[in-house]
Amino acid sequence: MKNIVGIRFKKPGKIYFFDPGNFRIGKGDFVIVETSMGEEYGEVVTNMRKIEEEKIVAPLKKVVRIATNADKKNYRENKRKEKDAFRICEEKIKKHQLEMKLVDVEYKFDNSKILFYFTADGRIDFRELVKELASVFKTRIELRQIGVRDEVKRIGGNGVCGRELCCCSFLSNFETVSIKMAKEQNISLNPSKISGNCGRLMCCLKYEQEVYEEKLARLPKIGALVKTEDGEGVVDGIETLKEKVRVKIKEKDSDEFFFKKYDAKDIKILKNVEDKKVDPEEQEHMAELNELEKLEEQDEKELSNKDEI
Repeated sequence: MKNIVGIRFKKPGKIYFFDPGNFRIGKGDFVIVETSMGEEYGEVVTNMRKIEEEKIVAPLKKVVRIATNADKKNYRENKRKEKDAFRICEEKIKKHQLEMKLVDVEYKFDNSKILFYFTADGRIDFRELVKELASVFKTRIELRQIGVRDEVKRIGGNGVCGRELCCCSFLSNFETVSIKMAKEQNISLNPSKISGNCGRLMCCLKYEQEVYEEKLARLPKIGALVKTEDGEGVVDGIETLKEKVRVKIKEKDSDEFFFKKYDAKDIKILKNVEDKKVDPEEQEHMAELNELEKLEEQDEKELSNKDEI
């Protein structure tokens, strides 16, 4: 068994595991650790615990030291310098007439590199900008193109639910979401209601998707012919999470129909149907939904655009 401690370098952000060595550190402490990018300043977000060595992804890097007052001062100074670097970079972007939007600036703890994050439509030739920034700051410069989701994650904000955005509070990675998820969860197909602050599909569409897929695999489709204790009928509605089915049944010796809800386990599917009908709301917003889907595909294919000196 080996001791590990969870450390995060920014909020929100991934939690990385390190070997605490002989240091007595706990949640809320600040430490200096060695990473592939050099020394970094991070916050301990999980207390020390033991884990089986075979479960550790090697190599497990060590905590260099508990952050000193000088380290904390250096960190605060870097944060101050990031604001100046942001202003200078915006001026240079304007000077070079580049179609890009600067989003954030990050100084590495040891001042070995400055990262500038930006958004843009398509690729940008920023080689001259990188050279000029390097001459100003006298260190390595990296310009990194990010997507609109990452932009909002760095800016922050609140969602339609009233809570802090998921990407700003606990999401460390963005997962693929699609219009299909909204359809299967019977959510409004109005783009304005299923899009987040970033203008893309809301990340929370993913949270319950596995449950919906598992339940929908057992349920009949709307329009399916089913057999109930009251006779044969056609499925008129479905409550997916409750696994209840609303069936339209014709009364005996009459042209009248009645509707009744059944547990899915209490009916038998005689003939299912394919999903061919288009929801009226989907039809109304078809062009916008198609555009939203294209943007999602572009985000998936988007590669990091960067250059270094």
